[in-house]
Amino acid sequence: MARENLSLTVLGSATPYPSVGNPCSGYLVSGAGARVWVDAGTGTLAELQRHVRLDELDAIWISHLHADHSADLLTAYYGALYADIRLAAPIPLYGPPGIADRLAHFLTNTSVRSPVESAFAIEELQDGHSTRIGALTLTSRAVSHGMPAFALRVEGEGGSLVYSGDTAPCPALTSLAEGCDVLLCEADSAEIPATGEQVHHTPENAGDTARAAQASRLIVTHVGRSLTPRQAVAAASTRFDGPTVYAAPGETFRVG
Repeated sequence: MARENLSLTVLGSATPYPSVGNPCSGYLVSGAGARVWVDAGTGTLAELQRHVRLDELDAIWISHLHADHSADLLTAYYGALYADIRLAAPIPLYGPPGIADRLAHFLTNTSVRSPVESAFAIEELQDGHSTRIGALTLTSRAVSHGMPAFALRVEGEGGSLVYSGDTAPCPALTSLAEGCDVLLCEADSAEIPATGEQVHHTPENAGDTARAAQASRLIVTHVGRSLTPRQAVAAASTRFDGPTVYAAPGETFRVG
């Protein structure tokens, strides 16, 4: 495969369930010949196949285990082991602690544990985890979502992309995103909950994080259903002066 610059393809950006024409959170990050499925929300496996087969993936990375970010791992398991896919080796899967047992618990319907490790070579994330996928470097930081959750920085071929996953504003995300070319940041909530127990970014928070990190460009995603994408972009733009757009399903963004 020809080497290409870093790019981000939006497989889906809906929450907390798919919209017509828009699956839940999922992205294909490509660069330097490597292809990584980042988050596997409901409906994203079908869109992934417009670009790459399961047996052509170099890795899968999962931010946290809410269904709108991970549910399609279940059907990917069946595709990898019991259909037309012939894996040369299990697909490297990076995810939060306990991801293997969580998958196996759902998939197992007899006294014999489902062989999730035959489909996925699982490595648990921790704060500061770093790995190389081909010529790409993937660095993960623990973020604030009320459960084990991670943000991701991908660097390669002249570009850097940071993905927030789901999180309240937190220093770990700002630090991870410092100087990045593209910040892909959730903008789920229209306002901060009255309880003060914030677990998501508002669009304004996304703009604040992009500005604090000195990101070059902001892409808002995971926009909550109380907002339109246009409203989310407009609100984020009140806090961030750089280019700001919406993660429209099917769109590909060049990074760097």
